[in-house]
Amino acid sequence: MDSAFLTIFLVSTFEVCSSHTGIADWEDAMVVREGVPTTLVCTDRSVRGAVAINWRVKSLGVDEWKLVLSASEKEKFSGGASKASMQLTDPNFQDTGVFSLSLLPRKEDSGLYSCLIRQRERKVKEKIILLAVLTVTVAPAAPVPLRCTLRLTASVNPSYAVTKIAWAAPGGISMKSVKIKNTGSVAKVPQVQSSDDGAYVCTVRLWGNSSHTPFAFHVNVIVDEPGIFSATRAQTPFLLTCPGVRGDYVRLYWVPPDSKTHSDMKRVYMNDCWGGSTYSADPGKRLQLAGPPYDAESGSFTFLLSPELKDGGLYLCEVFLNDVAYSRSTTLSVLKVKTRQSSSMLELVCLYSERSQVKRANWKYQNKTRQLSLISNSPGSISTILPLPITPDTAGNYTCSIQLENGQTATATQVVQLPHEPGRDVEGVIVTTPSLLPSLSALLLLVPLVAAAVFVLLWRQKRISDRGIEQSLSVYSGEAENVYENPDDIRQAPPQGSVYMDLKPRGEDDVYKELERY
Repeated sequence: MDSAFLTIFLVSTFEVCSSHTGIADWEDAMVVREGVPTTLVCTDRSVRGAVAINWRVKSLGVDEWKLVLSASEKEKFSGGASKASMQLTDPNFQDTGVFSLSLLPRKEDSGLYSCLIRQRERKVKEKIILLAVLTVTVAPAAPVPLRCTLRLTASVNPSYAVTKIAWAAPGGISMKSVKIKNTGSVAKVPQVQSSDDGAYVCTVRLWGNSSHTPFAFHVNVIVDEPGIFSATRAQTPFLLTCPGVRGDYVRLYWVPPDSKTHSDMKRVYMNDCWGGSTYSADPGKRLQLAGPPYDAESGSFTFLLSPELKDGGLYLCEVFLNDVAYSRSTTLSVLKVKTRQSSSMLELVCLYSERSQVKRANWKYQNKTRQLSLISNSPGSISTILPLPITPDTAGNYTCSIQLENGQTATATQVVQLPHEPGRDVEGVIVTTPSLLPSLSALLLLVPLVAAAVFVLLWRQKRISDRGIEQSLSVYSGEAENVYENPDDIRQAPPQGSVYMDLKPRGEDDVYKELERY
């Protein structure tokens, strides 16, 4: 019985070994990722002159060799196993001794490759290379939605060439992986978070007498951003980005700034790529779809927002692709500057919305050595006071800046100019300083105008009286519908002690048509 058991064991061992006969018959072995340009190295610098090279391949499950390409000094021939990407790396191989083959491998291109060098019909060298092709699948496709289960699957063809496939998370942390029959190995990350974003490493070890160093491949995993925190100046175009997938349907929601809850979330945009329907809650056109390279018809969504102060807040963009929903939120603070002035001071006011993400706010003068006094009259507001009149020492650029909790900053500049040089700030507000006394030039201009008017009135009154011209007067009457009465009625009416003037231009030479006192 012991003899029978030993016979069975030896037979089994022989079968296992014989099943791998030829596996160790390669001089070199390599694992390459599918679709990545690859070079099968074959060199012999001792061979010169009239040489010929034959590249052959023996695919998985096939016992015969097939010609990839054949080349000599005089001619080149592509065999039936050749593909468009398969080329010699050096056309002058007879002078350089470099016979390497380049290709763009697919899964079906794996197998044993033979580099056969001949000179004068004599075999000089033959090198056998095992080419194993790695296929990696990341599911769901990037960007990976938050709180889903990330699945990393790796398979190598031919599978008999592999001893182990392992996965490591970003930072070199080993991951549990499970072998799957006929498909390779899989590793999972349940409940994906933003911290799971990064480069994962897949390592592959081969059978045979190849290098003991495993082949390592980096697989980039992009997790959908949980939120973008940003700030911008009022009325400045700002891009609201959506998840980077080409979806079937998009919805954009908005929560007003400084809201304590999301209960007042409003839908502000909707687009159905397949149904052709669109909804927008913004009649003012402050929110529009961005142009190229974004194309809503093909499912690439990004919005262009020109916000006012009140348009800050939380924006949530949801893109639906088949049965998967991708989302991206943007928390936006909007910054605006304006001025308030009185008889003695000019107040520069800086306003900002979505205060929860603003870490600090500050005013700075163009001359950094000058310190400004700051006041805050209400949340989301910071001011600095300038005494009037503005002088050369106080005129110039005043910049308000806010810094968010994530370190991002936004600025807005107010230009304050001397009284005789009115200017505009970045938002178009005219900045001037008031004068406490009437302008001297205005007073000097007013004196001759008043004198001339009095002279004309007296001259016209005397002229009308001397010539006995019938005078036309305008008197208000409570019974008449027209405020201008008939002159005959006025002659019969007793004097009322009031002065009425009917100022009617008659010609280019006369200032007034009639003037009378009763």
